[in-house]
Amino acid sequence: MPLLHFHVVKGRKPEEIRALLDTAHEAMLEAFKVPARDRYQIVSEHDPAHMVIEDTGLGIPRTDQVVLLQITSRPRSKEQITAFYKLLAERLQQRCGLQPSDLVVSIVQNSDEHWSFGLGRAQFVTGEL
Repeated sequence: MPLLHFHVVKGRKPEEIRALLDTAHEAMLEAFKVPARDRYQIVSEHDPAHMVIEDTGLGIPRTDQVVLLQITSRPRSKEQITAFYKLLAERLQQRCGLQPSDLVVSIVQNSDEHWSFGLGRAQFVTGEL
């Protein structure tokens, strides 16, 4: 159950946001092999002055189209994670025109007991999932 939180500069059109979300979900389905309805996505829009996304000294240029994607997920293999990064960057460029230099992704992994999908239960722990 990955939770995707997108941080973007204000000003994108609703259809641009939807394309971003749909494309990321498709990459997640392919790389992480999650069920199609395993979709939890949030978009936070920020004033340009409220997002400082630099390059860690790598010389990667950024524009006002930068997307910072924070993902919280159950453990994934290194192969799955690197496949996701590649798929996501390629598809966002193809479908949304987002330059790979404007994509920053951070994945935080947690355990089954850290998820509740409602009803006051930890469904991964109780065996419901």
